[in-house]
Amino acid sequence: MRRREFIALLGGAAAWPVAARAQQSARVRLIGVLMAFAENDPAAQSQVEAFRGALGKLGWAEGSNLRIELRWGAGDADRIKTFAKELIDLRPDAILGQTTAVIGALARETRTVPIVFAVVSDPIGSGFGASLAHPGGNITGFTTNEPAVGGKWIGLLKEIAPRTVRVALLFNPATAVAPQFFNSSIQAAASSLAVQASAAPVHVKDEIEGVIAEQARNPGGGLIVMPDAFFFDVTTRDLIIALAARYAVPTLYFNSLFAESGGLIAYSADFAEELRQAAEYIDRILKGAKPGDLPIQQPIKYELVINLKTAKSLGLDIPPTLLARADQVIE
Repeated sequence: MRRREFIALLGGAAAWPVAARAQQSARVRLIGVLMAFAENDPAAQSQVEAFRGALGKLGWAEGSNLRIELRWGAGDADRIKTFAKELIDLRPDAILGQTTAVIGALARETRTVPIVFAVVSDPIGSGFGASLAHPGGNITGFTTNEPAVGGKWIGLLKEIAPRTVRVALLFNPATAVAPQFFNSSIQAAASSLAVQASAAPVHVKDEIEGVIAEQARNPGGGLIVMPDAFFFDVTTRDLIIALAARYAVPTLYFNSLFAESGGLIAYSADFAEELRQAAEYIDRILKGAKPGDLPIQQPIKYELVINLKTAKSLGLDIPPTLLARADQVIE
C-alpha cells in the first residue's frame, strides 16, 4: 500500500468516532412529561410552555432534535398511575414529573429512567433521594416547599383573618405529601398564635363541603388547602374557592392559582420557574449528567398573593404591612 493511501486511510479511521458522535448527538431525544394538572387549565398550559421555552433556549427543538410526550393527570391518582406506566413503556431519555403523587407513580415504574421533578415538598421523606446534596438514584429536581413554610401559612392566615382560632388542614391522603412534613412548624406557629390546627383528610370532592361547613359552624374557623395533586383539577379548585366564599371561611392556599381565581390568600414558590429550572436539569442529563449527581434544590423565593376583592367580601381589613409584603394584590 502506498504511503499516501495509508495516511488517508488512517485519517478516515480517526474521523470515525467524530462522525459517530455527530450522528449520536443528532438523534431525536424523547422526553416524557407527566403533569398533575388538568389539560384545560390555562395556568398549567403556561407552565408547560415555560418548560418548552427553557428547553428551546438550551438548543432543544421539537420536531428537530427533541420529541415530547405529554400527559395530564388532572389530580386523579389512578389516571396518574396509568400515565406513569405508559410513559415509562415508551423508554424515554428522561421524564419531567410534577408533584409528589406523580413522582411516586413514576418511581414505582422505574429505577433507571432519569426523572426530574418539580412541585414536590418532601423528596427525601418520600424516598426519592438519599439526600438533597446527593440524591444518588435516578431522581432529582426542585422542591416547592420546606418544612418551615407550614408555620408561615398559619401566621399569614391569622394575620389576614385575626379572629381565626381553628384551622383545618385540607388534603387527600392518596395524593398529598405526608402532613408530618409540615406538622412541627404548623403546630409551633398555631400554639404561639392560640390557634388549633387539625388534619382534615378528604378522599373525594363530595367530602370537601363537609370540612368547610364544619369550620363555619362556629366563629373563628379557617382553612389551609395543603399542597396536593388532588387540588390541581380545575373543577376541584373552583369548588373549594366557591365553598369557602359561600361559608365565609378565610382560606389560605398553597399556590397562587387559587388566589388569582378568587381565593383569599396564597403563599408558594413559583411553579413556572421550577419548570424552567427543571429544563436545565433535563438538558444536563441529555448531555450525560447522572440525576443522582445533581443536587435537589429548594426554592429561593416564595410568592405572596392576596385577593383584595375576596377579603372585602369576607369583611376583612387587610393590614397595610401585609399588603406591602405582597408580590401581587388582586383588586
